[in-house]
Amino acid sequence: MAISAVAYLRAVDDEGHCLVGFCMGKSKLAPRHSHTVPRLELCAAVLAVELADILRDELDVEIHTVKFYTDSRVVLGYIYNANRRFYVYVANRVARIRKSSQPEQWHFVSSEHNPADHGTRPVPAALLRDTNWFSGPSFLENDERVALTPPEFFELVEPDGDADVRPLIATFATGASERQLGSHRFECFSSWKTLVCGIAKLVQKVRSCAKTLEGDLTKVDERTQARTVIVQTVQHEAFKEELKSLSKGELVSKHSPLRKLDPFLDSDGVLRVGGRTSLSAISWEEKHPIIIPKSNHIATLLVRYYHEQVVHQGRHFTEGAIRSAGLWILGGKRLVSSIIHKCVTCRRLRGSLEKQKMSNLPADRLTQSPPFTQVGLDVFGPWTVCARRTRGGLAESKRWAVMFTCLVTRAVHLEVIESLSTSSFINALRRFTAIRGPAKLFRSDRGTNFVGACKELGITPEDATLQSYLKDQGCTWDFNLPHSSHMGGAWERMIGMARRILDSMLLKMHSPSLSHEVLTTLMAEVAAIMNARPIVPVSSDPDMPTILTPAMLLTQKVDSVSAPLEDIDPKDLYRSQWKQVQSLADSFWKRWRQEYLTTLQPRRKWQAEQANLQVGDVVLLKDKESKRNQWPTGLVVNTFPGQDSRVRKVEVRVVQGGTPRVYSRPATEVVLLLRGT
Repeated sequence: MAISAVAYLRAVDDEGHCLVGFCMGKSKLAPRHSHTVPRLELCAAVLAVELADILRDELDVEIHTVKFYTDSRVVLGYIYNANRRFYVYVANRVARIRKSSQPEQWHFVSSEHNPADHGTRPVPAALLRDTNWFSGPSFLENDERVALTPPEFFELVEPDGDADVRPLIATFATGASERQLGSHRFECFSSWKTLVCGIAKLVQKVRSCAKTLEGDLTKVDERTQARTVIVQTVQHEAFKEELKSLSKGELVSKHSPLRKLDPFLDSDGVLRVGGRTSLSAISWEEKHPIIIPKSNHIATLLVRYYHEQVVHQGRHFTEGAIRSAGLWILGGKRLVSSIIHKCVTCRRLRGSLEKQKMSNLPADRLTQSPPFTQVGLDVFGPWTVCARRTRGGLAESKRWAVMFTCLVTRAVHLEVIESLSTSSFINALRRFTAIRGPAKLFRSDRGTNFVGACKELGITPEDATLQSYLKDQGCTWDFNLPHSSHMGGAWERMIGMARRILDSMLLKMHSPSLSHEVLTTLMAEVAAIMNARPIVPVSSDPDMPTILTPAMLLTQKVDSVSAPLEDIDPKDLYRSQWKQVQSLADSFWKRWRQEYLTTLQPRRKWQAEQANLQVGDVVLLKDKESKRNQWPTGLVVNTFPGQDSRVRKVEVRVVQGGTPRVYSRPATEVVLLLRGT
């Protein structure tokens, strides 16, 4: 209902005694319209500073310090505030308070110790003497250190919920430098087209804001002016000294890369090539192309743009398109070659397959062991044979051949398969082990050469019957990676050789029909011819007339058996025969170690180490059944480093028909498009 303020004079004598006296008090009725309690408290604070001003003027006493006390923390927050703004009512009164006082002079006092509260309540005059209206708060008469209130700092009380505090409004200030556009801003764009469109919109915005220049600006197309602005910005940063010299009418420095180009400035202030072709009949832009530094980002964008314009052709096509467009990129040949090398589309169309340094040979090819202990296995064919004669002619059927290649001696063994079943294939294995002895290891492809033929035969490496037979024999079967025929070159090479020999034999046959017996005989002869081939280079040394062949290691024979001598003792024959055989075998294996193993030492190709494929690389998966532009794109999800830490096998995830699939492929069957991050 009312507001009040009361003032006291506090004096301290030489002995330190404090005397407090009542000076002046004043009360006022609150305005008729409803005010909030914080506003009334603020009006009481204004009344307090007005009393202080009156006392300073009227009293003839030197006043050293003035302190103000209020029991409203909201008012103290208003007075101490330096960050938030107020509405007019509170702002005017806070300004009035700060005009006559400082925030450090204001302190908090509790309501029970505040004598100004008596001026706002109906207190009878007879009871007024019993209050602290005349004496003031009790702490004023206490010791000096108690009487002087320590400094405090007060914050606004719930500023977001106070109706007298203005809400915060975020504003942004833009400071313009001397050059308002830098070429570093162009790096945000990934293509020349989007860069020109972005700068053209900026030019359009400038035109709409600068209406006084509208008549001059509309004479030039926005895109043309955008290209000019881009080139000017880049040239001012790259050729600052050259532009300064040309603007003064001087020649460029001898050490400048533009010296040989005889540069000049056109009417737009763009640096162009002077050259010696000004009298030619070509267009003015081709006579005097714009000079672009290759180290700037726009040079890369321009090369990409014109490389796409010539539909991803080679360096000469791209350079020709750039020059025809009136552009001269310093060092453009290397830049164009670099960008074409990194172009994903060009890699997809013409990129080479990945390769890695040739790995070391496995131990089973380098360890001396009995023939056909480590075996490479493959299936080839078919051939049409005459099964039986009928009234209508001949009943024909197909036959396939299984080739067993010894990985140590390089000898071969051929078995003919006559039925399309797993049991027929197992019978071939049984015949092989019965003749050549048990094998410890079988190796075969998982690609088209073996698995494709086995599928046609109805044979799968995971067949339970086949696995049971292998387990009983105590041998293992290792499969190479799919589509990696080069990993089985030891027996793949033998397939081609066997086909050529068999084709030559079939040409000499006069009968057009081929029976199973004849085919089996031919296969035996093919194996004999292949086992008689030399496995080391033929020596011209007269002391070594014999040639090391697989048959020599198989049969321990150099040539045909000679007639026995007449003067030989059977006892001596039986006594020393094992030594002769052992000596002959040792000499053959010694030649195998000294002559044959050395031929396996050099790497015929893939001699250099290449960067490994990594998880996250984007690759193109080779597919022999489709055209190159239809090869699927995949992501490398797993790698398998070898013992030398070189990755030759990867797993690639490909999405086909909305279904993700993971394929295991060698590194030679993928094309790297993008490196993973």
